[in-house]
Amino acid sequence: MGTDRLDEVLDAAYDCLTRYGARRTTMDDIASAMGVSRSAVYQYVRGKDDAFRRLAGRLHEQALRRAREAATADAPYPERLHGVLAAKLDLVLQLAGDSPHGAELLDGKARLFGDICTAFTGELREVLTGLFSEAGTVAGATPGEAADICVALVVGLEGAPEPRGLLAPATEALAVGLLGTAAPARDG
Repeated sequence: MGTDRLDEVLDAAYDCLTRYGARRTTMDDIASAMGVSRSAVYQYVRGKDDAFRRLAGRLHEQALRRAREAATADAPYPERLHGVLAAKLDLVLQLAGDSPHGAELLDGKARLFGDICTAFTGELREVLTGLFSEAGTVAGATPGEAADICVALVVGLEGAPEPRGLLAPATEALAVGLLGTAAPARDG
């Protein structure tokens, strides 16, 4: 299967998702967005549900890759923590910002994507747990508990006004409270 062509199918599926939503999108819509016949699209996906599952998987995997890169970066732990949390927050804000329908790919209870969303959160928790295991946590908080706190925080930020602006001070607070690091001096 041609990866480039599959990427084109998934890009077209995303375009249709942002315009119509997953339920209203048809295979003809995806084919039309690509400028090909419907039968050409079927060479790469079994149907629109398969296209949207693969799309959700691709987007979640890209965010997870960014989170892993941030966790292993050659940077101080608070910066690494910020990068991991930003990967999750950016995924949500991108999808919600592109269209109200984009959030469909984030629904952990959705029939098509629920397992992808649940697996993503579990793997993100593992990345955070590994980071906290390496960095050490303050007395009373295990690395797993610290990871759970971080996931809960970023989920809470997803619905806040100006969530990107809140991420830096929230990460600083987490670094002080969970890692025991001194907060950097802030301007203003």
